[in-house]
Amino acid sequence: MIPAPDLQIEFAANLAEVRSQMLQEALLETTRTLKITELDRELAKYVPGHSLQQLAGFGLRGELFFPVPLLLRANPRLLGYYRLLYGYSQKAFYVSEIAGRFASMEDRGTLRAKVDGDLEAFCKEMCDAGAQLLTGILAQPVTLALLNDLTILTLGPQWRGGANNRKGTAGIIKVFNAIRDIVHDHLVTADPRRMTVRNAAGRTVLIEFASDPDIVIREEMRTDSYRNIVAIEVKGGEDFSNIHNRIGEAEKSHQKAKANKYVECWTVVNVDRIDMDMAARESPSTNRFYRISSLAQAEGDEYQEFRDLVVAMTGIPTVS
Repeated sequence: MIPAPDLQIEFAANLAEVRSQMLQEALLETTRTLKITELDRELAKYVPGHSLQQLAGFGLRGELFFPVPLLLRANPRLLGYYRLLYGYSQKAFYVSEIAGRFASMEDRGTLRAKVDGDLEAFCKEMCDAGAQLLTGILAQPVTLALLNDLTILTLGPQWRGGANNRKGTAGIIKVFNAIRDIVHDHLVTADPRRMTVRNAAGRTVLIEFASDPDIVIREEMRTDSYRNIVAIEVKGGEDFSNIHNRIGEAEKSHQKAKANKYVECWTVVNVDRIDMDMAARESPSTNRFYRISSLAQAEGDEYQEFRDLVVAMTGIPTVS
């Protein structure tokens, strides 16, 4: 049996988020906030002149390929763009002898004051490396698409290598998307981690990723005041022998949710042959149990119950 493409589902969600943080879209958006004359001045200072001419021959600006202090100070996360473009893994790049002191730029979007003075020399070294890369790829047209492809090629192994540390993310995404499909006609805003709908009472209902539990549904009563409606814990592991531990983890999460006055607590598992009676005994705080496979298929009695409850708990209008 062909397994579910969970890893690629996770990659797709991560890619949507990272595009706005430190890929080509983020670079272009940051560039729009800067004075081009100042940016050009720094490009001329740090980038070899022949490299700028080579890029100009392809109709590309220098900052698409080379980092300068003005740009990185405006958006420190863009260091991640150039790292990916140049093909450096995080493990190899953020070591003390290379760029370890600048790791917070990509991780947290901050440039620490004590290393700001090193940024100019660092950009010069990066631009020299970039010039070597540019020379090496000139046998083909250098385009925006090629630059984007090079960054993605570095991202793939990075995310695949960290997949074991993010088990369950794909399962959470599947459940989140199942809810999105149900409330789709009433969406007000939506992104990969958060959506809002307007219910029949005219109030805003938030459906969003959380850390513990994994997905929450809350109704906004007034500004910064919410009614906690549903807490959803998603256990994405497929190992049947470990199901008891996962149900126990869900119970701990739902006990916290109950203490935070969530009306309903649901547990979604990725094991089809789960004994629901056993699960109910091991997690008495769970009001409903569902299987990811049932929600993903969007059919059957189990899915219909889930759909009906999502509609009821969010309070979205129903077609009479």
